[in-house]
Amino acid sequence: MPALSRGDQWRVAWRTMFLQATWNYERQQGLGWAWAFQPVLERLYPDAAQRRERLAEHTAYFNTQPTLASLALGAAAGLEEQRAAGTGPDADGMARVKGVLGAALAALGDRLFWFTLRPFAAALGVLMAVGGSPWGALVLWLCYDSLHLTLRFAGVGMGYRAGPAVLSGALRDRLEGLVRRVAVLGCGVLGILVATLLMPPGGVRMLAWQASLLAGLLFGAIAALRSRPSPTQWGLGLGALCLVAAWRH
Repeated sequence: MPALSRGDQWRVAWRTMFLQATWNYERQQGLGWAWAFQPVLERLYPDAAQRRERLAEHTAYFNTQPTLASLALGAAAGLEEQRAAGTGPDADGMARVKGVLGAALAALGDRLFWFTLRPFAAALGVLMAVGGSPWGALVLWLCYDSLHLTLRFAGVGMGYRAGPAVLSGALRDRLEGLVRRVAVLGCGVLGILVATLLMPPGGVRMLAWQASLLAGLLFGAIAALRSRPSPTQWGLGLGALCLVAAWRH
């Protein structure tokens, strides 16, 4: 049975960019997972009927933090290779492994990307913009995507080599340490940003400005601590900011 090539792994990694393109309430990322996983099945199962059967199994429910889904896809690819050789888990076993990996990666990935890296990158970009730099948006994008894209594209290979134990070793320790360090740096950057906005060159801002800043920070903190603010929450938050802006004038 042919082993998965690096090219196959890259094809899976590229397809993870569309993991949530068909997100739905019934299977969530299930269809996106199956589409990303298809290059693995094409390599391992020459028989079209068997390949379709395996593909249908992989459309089942799956959900995790989108970036770290690459690790789960790589681990599942290694198990599917064993399964094609007659030594791996059956369909139920594969589903259990996917469920456990999805939950573990979501718990770590949400803290790393949604609750830590995203607020830090936003605060850093806004700080540069407030300081007059035209590169604020670029810095925000680079700060977030340097880690996001690295893990998304390298994660398939990492999961393939480590298997289901991909999060039980040094990788988890490194990511947990990164969460702590970025959280501390984020608090520092946010403090500098607030000080810059409250006390620009020339004096302290007026009280109305300070109240508006407080409202914006509260709304931003609430939005940053959630992975997917709903349209209703966005509408309420923007409405509140509009009221504050109207009060200022």
